[in-house]
Amino acid sequence: MKFGYTIIYVPDVAASLEFFSRAFGFSLRFLHESGQYGELATGETTLAFAQQDLAGSHFAGGVLTAHASAQPLGVEIALVTTDIDAAHQLALEYGASELAAPGQKPWGQTVSYLRCPDGTLVELCTPMV
Repeated sequence: MKFGYTIIYVPDVAASLEFFSRAFGFSLRFLHESGQYGELATGETTLAFAQQDLAGSHFAGGVLTAHASAQPLGVEIALVTTDIDAAHQLALEYGASELAAPGQKPWGQTVSYLRCPDGTLVELCTPMV
């Protein structure tokens, strides 16, 4: 078994791909011609976005959508970087909302939390040592 994908259902796949590319520096790996599914080059595990309407074709009744929730959903994407302050600030400049400013955790990691324009909860963190 291998963890292969995280797929986030969003209202606008192209907008989410663009935000994650600009704010976090990931390059586009794939965008289906329909615009309903796209992937970013993020390393070994793929970060993908799918049109929220597709969820209805997979699951009767669809899914809870992160962008429509007043609070972030209880799932986060963790992005590892050595420069939390710069990454956090850049994400804010591209439209993320700050949930928690960069700070050190008791186990030694520096961590911040952001909410992306599509509602995705992102943790920026330094590598575990």
